[in-house]
Amino acid sequence: MSRLPAAQRREQLLDVAQTLFAQQGYAGATTSQIARTAGVTEPIIYRHFKSKRDLFVALIERTGKRTLELWRRDLSDEDDPAERLARILADNPMVSVEGRAGYKVLLQAIPEVDDPMIAAAVSEHMGMLHQFITDEITHAQEAHKVTSRFSAEVMAWTLIHLGMGYGVLDAMYVSGHGRDEKGTHVREVIARVLVGPNVSVEKPGEKPDANA
Repeated sequence: MSRLPAAQRREQLLDVAQTLFAQQGYAGATTSQIARTAGVTEPIIYRHFKSKRDLFVALIERTGKRTLELWRRDLSDEDDPAERLARILADNPMVSVEGRAGYKVLLQAIPEVDDPMIAAAVSEHMGMLHQFITDEITHAQEAHKVTSRFSAEVMAWTLIHLGMGYGVLDAMYVSGHGRDEKGTHVREVIARVLVGPNVSVEKPGEKPDANA
């Protein structure tokens, strides 16, 4: 068993747990299996996490932080508020290469939300994303790029609801979802309503979703 710095070992355990939770579900994956896959003994897990629940909560928290890091990175070279919103629309973490596994884990929280600790982690996760999007919509409203008929808060929730629904269908491999026979994508519909007709929601070089 190789020795790793504590922070690096913690990230390794989170990576392994994320893969196993995504594949087998929170209830199906065990700490002994996580330890074996990580190449460590089970007590090593408990040096970093008090329980499997703590490990699961840490994954929910990390997924939220990584989503914000992704958005900040992709917005770093764009100042136009409408374009920034369009990029967020194109950056649904539930279907991105970087975010897909983390959000498969997040969906495992659905049958576990009677646990107050897990419910709190999910609420905090969604709250961070909601605040980020709310701030972006507020700036776009102030620049008169987005309608002020509705509050930024409720429009941010609308985008989260739509993004989660799209992500769930994608995670379930629902064929044909997201596009019509002409190739129009739901992102285009949302962008047209939100920021107008002249803003692209396709990433440079992006190919159509395989399951859309």
